Amino acid sequence: MSDRTELTTGARPMGSAVSKQAGTRDSARQTRVAPAVDVFEDAHGITLFADLPGVPREKLNVHVQDGNLHIEAEAVVPTPAGLRLQHAEMQHAHFARAFTLSPDFDVARIDAQLKDGVLKLTIPRRDEAKPRRIEVQVG
Repeated sequence: MSDRTELTTGARPMGSAVSKQAGTRDSARQTRVAPAVDVFEDAHGITLFADLPGVPREKLNVHVQDGNLHIEAEAVVPTPAGLRLQHAEMQHAHFARAFTLSPDFDVARIDAQLKDGVLKLTIPRRDEAKPRRIEVQVG
């Protein structure tokens, strides 16, 4: 399963995938996760919610390049002082997901907010791509 999803008018995102990150010397501890996303579309644009549990703002990178939206993040699993970790299901998960954006969206006006492990991206539609009503003259 690919970690790239195309966002166009009426598009639905694909599911997420988990894989070991290739090429790392400690690949057993480096897990790459395609975060689960929900995408909502209206006349104004798209709102995307990505689940990024354990990711602080400092470890989050959201950028657009060549019409592609990239979300990259690293979860931080804190260990309480004085305790030694005996078992962890996932340590230092690396989240990565890419979306191909339609030219209908205004990438210069993307708004990003991270709250309680959920990234909210608001991607507005370009004014010329918004649906508009055309007045019909009679006569």
